[in-house]
Amino acid sequence: MKKKILILGGGISKEREISLNTARQVKNILKKKYRILQSDLDKNFEHKLKSFKPDIVFNALHGRFGEDGYVQTILEYNKIKYTHSGILSSALAMDKIASKKKFIKNNILTPRFIKFKFNLENKNSLKDKIKKKFKFPIVLKPINEGSSVDVYITNEKNLRKNLNKLKKYKEILIEEYIGGREIQAAILGNKKLGIIELRPRREFYDYKAKYDSKSKTEHIIPVDLSKKNLKKVLNIASKAHKILKCRGVTRSDFKFFRNKFYLLELNTQPGMTELSLVPEIAAFKGISFFRLLEWILNDASINR
Repeated sequence: MKKKILILGGGISKEREISLNTARQVKNILKKKYRILQSDLDKNFEHKLKSFKPDIVFNALHGRFGEDGYVQTILEYNKIKYTHSGILSSALAMDKIASKKKFIKNNILTPRFIKFKFNLENKNSLKDKIKKKFKFPIVLKPINEGSSVDVYITNEKNLRKNLNKLKKYKEILIEEYIGGREIQAAILGNKKLGIIELRPRREFYDYKAKYDSKSKTEHIIPVDLSKKNLKKVLNIASKAHKILKCRGVTRSDFKFFRNKFYLLELNTQPGMTELSLVPEIAAFKGISFFRLLEWILNDASINR
């Protein structure tokens, strides 16, 4: 009898369309071997869980409520196996400040930062506070969003304008801007899978650079790094994966600047389309998309 797989995609985050794309492509590959039901994260979700009774939930959600421990809590409560990281690991990785504090505590280099609360802090004194910590340009970003949603590289002149764009978040992360090369590293369980370099034509690897085919971001693999630096960045990615107690596959985003790797963030549920970065790294290593998805399914468990 075929195993029953419920693929969970969509959701209510700003990455909904990307999640649906991931879910569709995962479904098209896995339906050759498994009995598949695709579900959105809606009011009928728990009913579908109980009626379909899946052996495994393949979590293809991205962003809030799917990648932050919320849906993981529901699945654990219902004692259903699911893919990717567990409740605490997901919550920590999604919270950029909490994860950065973990990285710093464990001697992983990450850009310096401050937290800004719109209702409690004075915008007029913010420039002085920033200048004491680091120089302009700076990076403004939400604390709990993925896919570079609402991220702005900001100079002193545009600070107020870009701050106003982020008011809806109540509090944000203000981060030192690190130039250099965009390097992404994938970890598959205990395996250091590999890396890829990105050369966006836009200012940085933002949401449009990631998902708009017209942006023409260049993907470079193999990456032109020394063996020493290749080993170093994979070791850092593996260390971050272990520090946050992640499971399954993760992708860590780095900037390589002046011979140093700066870890920007770790993604517990990277995109899983055939054009996504982790499948691209896997393909370069001789692992087909189907084999990659099978490994993720086989790694699923109830308590993560």
